[in-house]
Amino acid sequence: MTPQSVRQGPGEAISSELRHSGYMPGFGNDFETEALPGALPEGRNSPQKGNYGLYSEQLSGSAFTAAVPERTWCYRIRPSVRHSNRYKKIDVPYWQSAPRIDPDIASLGQYRWDPVPHSEESLTWLTGMRTMTTAGDVNTQTGMASHVYLVTDSMRNQYFHSADSELLVVPQEGRLRFCTELGIIEIQPGEIALLPRGLLYGVDLVDGPARGFVCENYGQKFALPSRGPIGANCMANRRDFKTPVAAFEDREEESSVVIKWCGQFHETTIGHSPLDIVAWHGNYAPCKYDLSNYCPIGAILYDHPDPSIFTVLTAPSGQPGTANIDFVLFRERWLVMENTFRPPWYHKNIMSELMGNIYGQYDAKPQGFVPGGMSLHNMMLPHGPDREAFDKATEQDLQPERIGNTMSFMFETRFPQHLTRFAAREAPLQDDYIECWSGIEKKFDGTPGVK
Repeated sequence: MTPQSVRQGPGEAISSELRHSGYMPGFGNDFETEALPGALPEGRNSPQKGNYGLYSEQLSGSAFTAAVPERTWCYRIRPSVRHSNRYKKIDVPYWQSAPRIDPDIASLGQYRWDPVPHSEESLTWLTGMRTMTTAGDVNTQTGMASHVYLVTDSMRNQYFHSADSELLVVPQEGRLRFCTELGIIEIQPGEIALLPRGLLYGVDLVDGPARGFVCENYGQKFALPSRGPIGANCMANRRDFKTPVAAFEDREEESSVVIKWCGQFHETTIGHSPLDIVAWHGNYAPCKYDLSNYCPIGAILYDHPDPSIFTVLTAPSGQPGTANIDFVLFRERWLVMENTFRPPWYHKNIMSELMGNIYGQYDAKPQGFVPGGMSLHNMMLPHGPDREAFDKATEQDLQPERIGNTMSFMFETRFPQHLTRFAAREAPLQDDYIECWSGIEKKFDGTPGVK
């Protein structure tokens, strides 16, 4: 029994043999799944001879001696050493890695961009990646990069994995299909996907063109935040994350494999598909999450908590309580606080905040921050509501208010985010963004009482 190819053209359905149950619920679980009955050995990881003539192989996402080792045992048609050949270095000019500090570009400032426009040229997941900012150092596995992706074409007989990073994918327009070694994930706007470091996959366009955002995490992998006194419920719940069931290809056709390693790209050619894992078990796997399942927490009397209360996922650093990256979501919610300035207050902090708008209107910036747009407020630079948002928040009659039709996010890191040349020179930068605060008036007159 050989399933049809897991790689389909845009708009085509996945082979019925590969549908199975689709996804398994949970985050960080130990999963087990097989695409053929009996392919998964019982009671052991590496039997002397595998069923169906499969090879046993372990994919490790952490050190062997980690407190909770992250690893998956794979049972595949060929060991992955057969998916690797002599490599040649290739140029992927718009995908860049830290450290990259251009002395001719000023990253110090408050910046905002209109959506990066689609191109008429054929762009795949690799060639359509546009790096906006970099932070930290890919060689020491600290920090991150933020990207915009523009995809107009499927990869087709080309596969990719990053030895540098885990990728958090946030679609804004169009659907993508990730055909990974461990199964198939489809995502659309309003969902996210996590692709672990070292996982091989191809990316197909389901309908398009597609545009979205990527947070490339060089450090420890994303996890659910510690809830503290919030307790066991709300925010992002483990059961709402979905991990794909096993699916494989047994296809003899020339293919290319591209690896990102220490910020450089290398390509090799093989004579078959590398997506040949028939069964697997473990806790190191890709997953997706529907952001509409995120249950926000907020104040119910006065004031409001720090924006960290909206954290969906966090990638820890070596410093307790300070993240390498936080992924924060601002979605539809109720505001009920009494005698309170309800939008995000004016502030500056140690974290560098890159925001993106998936859809709707962000309450602190009712004008100019459009779906597909981005903004950057680097560490210790002040930012906050524009004049329109301030006036509304200070003058309105405070009744319970539901903020609807809104979904924005933030990639927040402890490191300064440096603009790339693309972000500073080619992306549609709003030169007048800083003017959104110019109309804020001095209200102090030296007399007591609220003015």
